[in-house]
Amino acid sequence: MARVYLSLCFVALVAIGFIVNGSVADEDKKNECDKNNSEEVKFYELKKGDFSVKFTNWGATIVSVFLPDKDGKVDDVVLGYDSVDDYKNDTTYFGSVVGRVANRIGGAQFTLDGTHYKLVANEKSNMLHGGPKGFSDVIWKVKTYENEGPTPKIVFSYHSTDGEEGFPGDLDVTVSYSLTSEKELSVKMKAKARNKATPVNLAQHSYWNLGGHSSGDILSQEVQIFASSYTPVDDQLIPTGKIETVEGTPYDFLQPHAIGSSIDKLPGGYDINYVLDKDDSSKTMRKVAIVHDKKSGRVMELLADQPGVQYYTGGQIKEVTGKGGFVYKKHAGLCLETQAFPDSVNHPNFPNTIVYPGEKYKHHMLYKFSTKS
Repeated sequence: MARVYLSLCFVALVAIGFIVNGSVADEDKKNECDKNNSEEVKFYELKKGDFSVKFTNWGATIVSVFLPDKDGKVDDVVLGYDSVDDYKNDTTYFGSVVGRVANRIGGAQFTLDGTHYKLVANEKSNMLHGGPKGFSDVIWKVKTYENEGPTPKIVFSYHSTDGEEGFPGDLDVTVSYSLTSEKELSVKMKAKARNKATPVNLAQHSYWNLGGHSSGDILSQEVQIFASSYTPVDDQLIPTGKIETVEGTPYDFLQPHAIGSSIDKLPGGYDINYVLDKDDSSKTMRKVAIVHDKKSGRVMELLADQPGVQYYTGGQIKEVTGKGGFVYKKHAGLCLETQAFPDSVNHPNFPNTIVYPGEKYKHHMLYKFSTKS
């Protein structure tokens, strides 16, 4: 991420005339620019009783979520870092908003309305989470910050330019976080295409550990996922285009059971998209998943209005030094990334992710927290 950071500063220096004949005229000015860019990125907090959530505008990221356990002990239940610099150098997407297209695009390419687009690959020949400099690696503007009143909230905004990481068209994006009750976090993502049709598929990439971010692995925690089907993948985790039942497979979480109960059947653990079951009611929000840590008693229920959820159990985490100096290891946290299906742009039978000029993309998530003995 250092190259990204310096390139932003380089652009700023050019704009104010400090580049002369292709060289930096004043090293002190460059250092000052570095300092100013660093100071733009800050931490913010929303608080409601003993429930608090912290953020940074680097990647519109959730930094921490503090919750009481069944005995009233408050702990942080998401993985993350203590400093802005750590987030700038992060490779795990801890807590960030990922896009313009979350998840994977096979071959880092797609065709839209007869035009072929070649994207910037960052996972072998494929694109992951928007490319080398996706939405998780940019500074978002703080549009609204209200930490008073019945519904504390913060709204981040970002303008993605035409051609960014290879995607067509200008895109205006906002992400709103709000504490809607004593133990509820609402996340609303919106995007509007300005001038060209473009794929949009945003996701929130927090790693949850309801036992506390420094409590070890999540294998004993119970998960229920409200999905009867999933999208199988090839050896590069690109969907084959098929939709198959979870019945009789290690992917079956229709009934709650421990994360580790069948994980040994899957090298690396879970990293798969589920096709969420439709609710019979007219409500747009679907039940996505329920996570329960028996030791702490903490429960997290997730609802969303998207058709899929990527369930990832942190199999690629390798000795990452996080908050308080704690070292996160394999399966230190789990992700439930509600979204459209991976590689939808290359599978006509998958949910549509194309947004045309004048249209709006919307994505709503609701996290409900509680405890039980």
